[in-house]
Amino acid sequence: QVRLVESGGGLVQAGGSLRLSCAASGIDFSRSTLAWYRLVPGKQRALVARIFPYGSTNYVDSVKGRFTISRDNAKDTMYLQMNSLKPEDTAVYYCNYERSGSDYWGQGTQVTVSS
Repeated sequence: QVRLVESGGGLVQAGGSLRLSCAASGIDFSRSTLAWYRLVPGKQRALVARIFPYGSTNYVDSVKGRFTISRDNAKDTMYLQMNSLKPEDTAVYYCNYERSGSDYWGQGTQVTVSS
């Protein structure tokens, strides 16, 4: 059974930092492509960053240079280091895993950036 558990969200002032974690189970973690998405009320869930099995990454333009996605295969955990946070980064952040056309999601973690 696939399980994804996010943690690390919270309230931070603009310019601050947070690190999100996603602990995974029930998947072949080291061979998996994983991603972070975020959801703002009234909008669709949007891709933030993706990390591939050998560590290559891609980012949405709005977070390039500020966010870093990483993984620890020994801990089956993915991270999102978020620096220089802006109020527009406020959202619920979700961990995502896709397999055979099916998407799996965690419960989400709220990130709120105050101006």
